[in-house]
Amino acid sequence: MAEQYDLATDSAQELEAFLERRREQISQRWADAALFRTVFTVSRDEVVEACKAVVDALANVARSGRLEDVEAPGFDTVREQLGRMAAYRARAGVSPSQVAGEVARLREPVAALLRAEYQEPADAQAHAVELALTELVGTLRMVVMGTTVSSGEELIARQREQLMEVATPVIQLWEGIVAVPLIGTLDSARSQVVMESLLEAIVDQRAAYAILDITGVPTVDSLVAQHLMKTVAAARLMGAECIVSGIRPAIAQTIVHLGIDLGSVVTRAGLADALAYVLKQQGIVVSPGLVAAASPQ
Repeated sequence: MAEQYDLATDSAQELEAFLERRREQISQRWADAALFRTVFTVSRDEVVEACKAVVDALANVARSGRLEDVEAPGFDTVREQLGRMAAYRARAGVSPSQVAGEVARLREPVAALLRAEYQEPADAQAHAVELALTELVGTLRMVVMGTTVSSGEELIARQREQLMEVATPVIQLWEGIVAVPLIGTLDSARSQVVMESLLEAIVDQRAAYAILDITGVPTVDSLVAQHLMKTVAAARLMGAECIVSGIRPAIAQTIVHLGIDLGSVVTRAGLADALAYVLKQQGIVVSPGLVAAASPQ
């Protein structure tokens, strides 16, 4: 047992020394690998420097003897770089399994240099060091896969947030009047975006009236109604009167059947009707003919 431990420790130390000694040659060979070459495109020197950072990290991990530990401190210095590389390859259409394969292929150029250093590549010590290299590259692959998943989740979260912002624009209809045309399902996360965007617009535009148009919301249930009531209440706290438009017959029936009380909220059938109401509140008379012309066909 002690001999096995000593052999593993010696192998890790010898692997560390080899990585430091062959740092330049390994980096030059890795610079042609797709994992590095397609990410760092300014110059070959940039690619080589990126490869050297990874070689140094592997040497630090080997020094610690924690060849199979993805949390080894040696990986900390390159984890962000590996995450950027993995994210770039993912955006280029490369699947996580393909990225893992690219990392695994980094082993062979290093193993070839390693075998060249031994007069008898088949002896026990040479085999032990190459086995240590295999373990280390396998751990590197796990680190890259972990960063790939994290980067993918962050990208999806950012895209979801951007889509919600795009899907909930705040429009200035008139001086002091803003509107939010809602399209699609109104869940808790999107409702929060709607509320924040609307409140910011009320402050920025010094709006006295805000119109929430739900014409594009397919269904209204108790949860959607609750979100609308919260938004209306928040707008009132900011000094703006909130009007809900787009109340279609089917939605009106649903609200009645659910027993939802919108008695304190001004509602209108369409956006044009809501705008006409707000203008009238400001003392601006709108001809019914203009409202009919402005209403969607």
